[in-house]
Amino acid sequence: MEEQTDFLIIGSGISGLSFALKAARLGRVTLVTKKKRLDTATNLAQGGIAAVLSPEDSFAAHIADTLTAGAGLCHQEVVEMVVETGPTRVRELMAMGVAFQQGSKPGEELDLGREGGHSARRIAHTMDRTGSSIEESLLQQAAAEPNITILENHLAVDLLLASKAENKGVSGSKSAADPSGAPFFDRCLGAYVLNRQSGKVETWQARVTVLCTGGTGKVYLYTTNPDIATGDGIAMAYRAGARVANLEFVQFHPTCLYHPRVKNFLISEAVRGEGGRLVDGRGRPFMGKYDPRGDLATRDAVARAIDLEMKTSGEDCVFLDISHQPADFLKTRFPTIYQTCLNLGIDITREPIPVVPAAHYMCGGVITDLMGRTDLENLYALGETACTGLHGANRLASNSLLEAVVFAHQAARQCQADWPQLTTQTFPAIRPWRADRARPIEEAVLISHNWDQIRRLMWNYVGIVRSEKRLHLIREQLGPILAEVESHYQDYLLTPDLVELRNIALVAQLIVRCAISRKESRGLHYISDYPRPDDQQWKKDTIIGRN
Repeated sequence: MEEQTDFLIIGSGISGLSFALKAARLGRVTLVTKKKRLDTATNLAQGGIAAVLSPEDSFAAHIADTLTAGAGLCHQEVVEMVVETGPTRVRELMAMGVAFQQGSKPGEELDLGREGGHSARRIAHTMDRTGSSIEESLLQQAAAEPNITILENHLAVDLLLASKAENKGVSGSKSAADPSGAPFFDRCLGAYVLNRQSGKVETWQARVTVLCTGGTGKVYLYTTNPDIATGDGIAMAYRAGARVANLEFVQFHPTCLYHPRVKNFLISEAVRGEGGRLVDGRGRPFMGKYDPRGDLATRDAVARAIDLEMKTSGEDCVFLDISHQPADFLKTRFPTIYQTCLNLGIDITREPIPVVPAAHYMCGGVITDLMGRTDLENLYALGETACTGLHGANRLASNSLLEAVVFAHQAARQCQADWPQLTTQTFPAIRPWRADRARPIEEAVLISHNWDQIRRLMWNYVGIVRSEKRLHLIREQLGPILAEVESHYQDYLLTPDLVELRNIALVAQLIVRCAISRKESRGLHYISDYPRPDDQQWKKDTIIGRN
């Protein structure tokens, strides 16, 4: 089946929905999401969105905090643009119905929180369910927009390229530029999309395609991410020839709830921002040994400290103790965390919370420019899928939701400027998806075994602390697995599990390639063979070029 639309958006989180609402003023928007529309990382975000929203704060301070967290790899012009336009984007969310917590003091507009790495209170939040509040408001707005169609249970497989269209006369524009300043080398025409209900691969053509597929957490055995986070956008863009960067910088959130009945419940950084202390099994605080910022150190520092504490003690977890705060305050400020823990037999008003680090956020991704454009003409990447230059080697807490709304606005601006030209482009003939030689996969173990292998290898070999020996070992071990996965992809009819397995296998390989190439420790990449940063050689992005 072949379909056409003006804008094809892949992913239903904050970046995809924010862009959709603005693109709908120009033309038809089709948003595809691989499961339910609420199955997004945005919906799980607890802490909030960082922006300068108080006279006691400043752009300069927020910029400085972001640059410090990014360990020398942030792009200054990107940081300045995001920080300086951020307050306007937050107020747009408020106008769309996001009810950020109001301030209780005279002259205080919002109750702003503080998190690790921030020098001021600047986190707008709706208690500990900020992401779901934003997601619900944006979905409500999208439902009222006649130009937006949301297709659930539709999983993008691969991008459509002009160079591979049946009309060989179509090629990339020579007048526009990709993020490197060079001409676009190809043009994106849409995507092949697997309809999970029918099992058929549909051909979706679009004037503009936007990757908003989220992160890569499911590449690792333990993650705070939802099940959809299999790096689909990064994998598809790379296969299409777009460059990716900085994939070695995987942020491990320091405090994921450690409990046998829960696999990915995050204990927000805001808990430490409100006075929570990390303690060992005997109740002794330990962060002071590792960082002068103590419990308010950045995530990379805290995650490494916890990792070392656990390896030294042999314990399965550490603990986050905020029981010294008034019980009423905790129940009001952290209602979701309080109730979830209580349902598991943990009363955070009386006892510490068992926590461990878990893969949380990908700071690298598909390279984009200030407008969200990738190397391929008419292909944009937004949110966690993108590498914009904002985060550098380590994302500052609560800058992710900010980046998503700012770059969604930037991309919409660019599309509006390009719209007269875009409307003159015709849809070329596209080869339909062919599966006539493929057969149904009869043994699910072929998928589950490879999936488990990759995730365990990545956790054990490319985790919080790395070594050259382990990185080279996993590179050798991933080779045969990738070959086997590609064989499955060629031989069997597509299933969602097979599509996702193919993507995590490629993303795992790309992460390893980036990690091996960086011969220093910086930000989220700590390698025991090179324990210090090397500004002379490595104060630069790790870029993996086009195929």
